[in-house]
Amino acid sequence: MKATVYAGNKTFSVVEKEIEAPVAGDVRIKVAYCGVCGTDVHIYHGMMDKRVQIPQIIGHEMSGIIDAVGDGVTDFKVGDKITVRPLDNRGEVDSDKGYSHIAKKLKFIGIDSPGAMQQYWNVPAFTLHKLKESTDLKLAALIEPLSVACHDVRRGGLKAGETAVVSGGGPIGLLVALVARSKGANVIISEVNDIRVKMAEGMGFDVVNPMKNNLVEYVDKKTNGALADVVFEVAGVQASLDITTEVVGIRGRIVLVAIYGEAKPVNLFKFFWKELTLIGARVYEKEDYEESIQLITENKYPFERIITDTKPLDQIQQLFESIDTTPEGMKFLVDCQ
Repeated sequence: MKATVYAGNKTFSVVEKEIEAPVAGDVRIKVAYCGVCGTDVHIYHGMMDKRVQIPQIIGHEMSGIIDAVGDGVTDFKVGDKITVRPLDNRGEVDSDKGYSHIAKKLKFIGIDSPGAMQQYWNVPAFTLHKLKESTDLKLAALIEPLSVACHDVRRGGLKAGETAVVSGGGPIGLLVALVARSKGANVIISEVNDIRVKMAEGMGFDVVNPMKNNLVEYVDKKTNGALADVVFEVAGVQASLDITTEVVGIRGRIVLVAIYGEAKPVNLFKFFWKELTLIGARVYEKEDYEESIQLITENKYPFERIITDTKPLDQIQQLFESIDTTPEGMKFLVDCQ
């Protein structure tokens, strides 16, 4: 079978390897599609070389069909359509308080262990979520990032009729906006890239380019002075972080979706003055996956527009290079078969 290997120095190789039988408790998956995550791009750029075990097969946003089951696996069978929730929590201890998705010794499959950018992939059965036979496997490769968005929105406690501002109109920002829309919220996206602005508008969203228009004034007018109930900070830049405390209203919630690798200044006076709440959000839990699967299966929203390009497994190097030259791109997929 074919597998891709990250070899360091912005280089992927395509190699032949043996198809392995699943051990007890594992299943073997015939991988259909695997999406490229922002973390995968960081790996490609060498930013995680101290964490990944080079050479490494990466990838975790996937869909596929069970090809074989190991001893003791009873909940799944050959032929089942599935996706993987790539969290290995077998190191969880009591002090993690039951939050297995952020356990101190959590291992992320596809980063800390081999991932899905190969034709066949063996994983523990406890990571699987079953899909309906009617589920489109190409769209199902969006379930993992959509689950991130479901978790973000759930953490923010967003309710129907509330106003949500999503700062950042990239792939996760658009998915957060779609989940927020599914909750019945009034959604406003803040995005500076004109191509992404047009894309979000084409999906029916209210979009503001804060480089051209005053976002706070716009939201203030839209809400009759109440401002946003929830702000999702997805952009991960200081200007976006700064605006969160300005555009959120009294007792509003700010959900920090972006990953900040170092300390950043934030206007704490606004937290005192408006009685604001800052909420962290990391990966997802089982219920977020189930909600994401339902949204993808129903397919009432334009998820397919988020897929920018799909390339076969043996063009993995070209795919990552094209991501670097397409900054306005959204979600890139690998066709693993």
